[in-house]
Amino acid sequence: MGTPASAWFEDRIAAAVAPLLPGFAVEAVAEIDSTNTELMRRARAGRTDPVLLVAERQTAGRGRLGRPWQSAQQPEAPASLTFSLGMPLTPADWSGLSLAVGVSVAESLDPTGAHQVGLKWPNDIWVNDRKLVGILIETAMPQTARPDAARYLVVGIGINIGPREGDGMRTPPAWLRQWQPDASAPEVLQALAEPLVRSVLAFEAQGFAPFAERFAARDVLRGREVTLSDGTAGLCEGVAWGGELQVRTDAGLQLISSDEVSVRPRGMSF
Repeated sequence: MGTPASAWFEDRIAAAVAPLLPGFAVEAVAEIDSTNTELMRRARAGRTDPVLLVAERQTAGRGRLGRPWQSAQQPEAPASLTFSLGMPLTPADWSGLSLAVGVSVAESLDPTGAHQVGLKWPNDIWVNDRKLVGILIETAMPQTARPDAARYLVVGIGINIGPREGDGMRTPPAWLRQWQPDASAPEVLQALAEPLVRSVLAFEAQGFAPFAERFAARDVLRGREVTLSDGTAGLCEGVAWGGELQVRTDAGLQLISSDEVSVRPRGMSF
């Protein structure tokens, strides 16, 4: 049996976030193709109100580089949490936004770091080299918008709440109930939403710099030999103040900023 819409704490989340984002709303649906795709459709059609859209099941969920993200299901409750936050945003520099979002989510899921919830550049959250959370950042410009108008930001987040099979996955899965056996998708959403909005607004005002040290404290690649999907290999020296991945290669220190490049610890396949 699925989670009824009334169980997603929409009113509580909206009440917590509305003072930060006037007009903010929360929508819960049983099934959708993709929460990110839906908010991008709305934005391009001119609907740019701040909203959080959560789906019990996605039939065409997407990750970075177009990779699929499938919702995991269990008979008694959703085994994954999939939602998207949409809001207009005008940062001076967009670089590092996915990293700042990752910091916010990781700190909400594991405030003290006791459960080894770490950040893997540029947009994943790992536990012991297993993927717990995926993040997808997209932006849209409404068709009728002025050239200087704010872009509409869509932050998509998928979290494994309960066990799921790893067949066909590039990275084996981790799930929240491994250390929080009673965790539920609605409760996790309620815990994440307001801190996430605060973090996005902080990024808009100050960029990635205020998040850099917090990212470094959870960086799962720093100090490890890594391989990039473009063939580059070397020692990861962490993330720069602008959010670039720093890799020490035979040719010197390389700064990687393109989100078209993937990175893995040496020995892990892409």
